Amino acid sequence: MRRLRFTGHIAGVGSSSGLRAVVGRWDSSPFGAFSDVMVETAPGHRVLLAPRADVADFVASTYAFDEVRIEPVTVVDIEDGSWSVTAPSLDLAIGIGRRTLLGALLRVVPRTIATAPAWSRVTDPVSRHAVRGVRTRGSAGGGRLEVYGATDTRRVASLAGRFDGVDVGTLAPLDPPCRFGFSSAPRTPAVTELVTTVILPTDGG
Repeated sequence: MRRLRFTGHIAGVGSSSGLRAVVGRWDSSPFGAFSDVMVETAPGHRVLLAPRADVADFVASTYAFDEVRIEPVTVVDIEDGSWSVTAPSLDLAIGIGRRTLLGALLRVVPRTIATAPAWSRVTDPVSRHAVRGVRTRGSAGGGRLEVYGATDTRRVASLAGRFDGVDVGTLAPLDPPCRFGFSSAPRTPAVTELVTTVILPTDGG
């Protein structure tokens, strides 16, 4: 059985300019450690920023984009535990706040259970009804199944930066939902700790 596991964090943020972004910070994956960013502009143009061609090919085969840019993407912690996200096209400062109630509940579930693909059969119906646009289980294209196993989440407290040289404005909800794949990031900006598993067709779902 072939299962591709990506362990790390996803930050979903909206801005007063209408730009929405999903930042992936992956500590371990089949491609090693890397960061990438999915951007959707106010008019709905979807852009992938990926650090290498192999990463870009995989992500673009899993999600939908209007444009793919291969460029270095760096995510580093700054003094207060917030993130600095930099790439030639993008510069974001993401302020990270307190753990949410959902995050506290997620931490109660043993990690081995929370990150097991089978657990998504329980969490997906709950997510669909509780959080607009959010799914934990769905198609990853090409007959593949993608599963999200969240283990913690914190609110995003602030946002500043620029995309293609234009100021993104201040923090705002992710509204409308992002249109990259079967699931959007939550409407309320947050950073989620998770394991994403992509199950190849030979696994039988």
